[in-house]
Amino acid sequence: MKVVMLGDVMGEGGLKTLEEKLPSLLTERKPDITIANGENAAGGFGVTEDTMKRMFGAGINVITSGNHIWEKREFWPFLDSEERILRPANYPDAPGRGWIKITLNNQKPILVINLQGREYMNPIDCPFRCFDRILSETSNDKNGNYNNEAGTSEKPVILVDFHAESGREKEAFGFYADGRAAVVTGTHTHVQTADEKILPKGTAYISDLGMTGVTGAVIGMDPRICIDRAKKQVLFRMEEAAANAGSGARVQGIFCEIDDDSGIAVNIERINF
Repeated sequence: MKVVMLGDVMGEGGLKTLEEKLPSLLTERKPDITIANGENAAGGFGVTEDTMKRMFGAGINVITSGNHIWEKREFWPFLDSEERILRPANYPDAPGRGWIKITLNNQKPILVINLQGREYMNPIDCPFRCFDRILSETSNDKNGNYNNEAGTSEKPVILVDFHAESGREKEAFGFYADGRAAVVTGTHTHVQTADEKILPKGTAYISDLGMTGVTGAVIGMDPRICIDRAKKQVLFRMEEAAANAGSGARVQGIFCEIDDDSGIAVNIERINF
């Protein structure tokens, strides 16, 4: 199975970049599933019905998110009605869903899980225990085990977007899920890391997918405002960078190949074009 997971789609610049560049990536790599984090698609803060439709229209199969998913309250009903957009599963008593189990292109089932870290972020429910709970709810027994005996469900390929600030927490979760998830990718910082690897038990891992959007900016935001925030210590409202700012725009993320029999990763490559 071939998997593409893309970093945070940042505002109008990110949406245009996705629409312009994703078709060629899909043609070249022919992934079975394409996932992107969309929590910043609406002007850098949240998601709207229009930005959601544009991401799906560009070729994204599942949209993950993070703490900014709550920015547009009018969008909350779509979290309940559209199963292909996820919010972190470890938010307690929140609208929407944190995982989806789907089958695409007659492939084996895929379980996409969206979680959020807690270090330097809101102290929501434990993402580690939440991961265990989801595996228990979607598998054959309370320990999260799958088997292929008659009358039982087939083990899905498990893909995780771990939306977190701390690299330490992301790596700790990667090792925690190693051998159970096929892929664990970090999002949130908008800065692509160079630590892509296959963990000892076969899970493909990267600390941050990066960002889909304008590169001549500060994590996709107007540099002038970000400089003023840092220099003057006044929390000016950040604004997304102009779609044509600086040195252009890029799509960042990873491409993975998963062994269908074992459900573990064969390789992981960074995407940055």
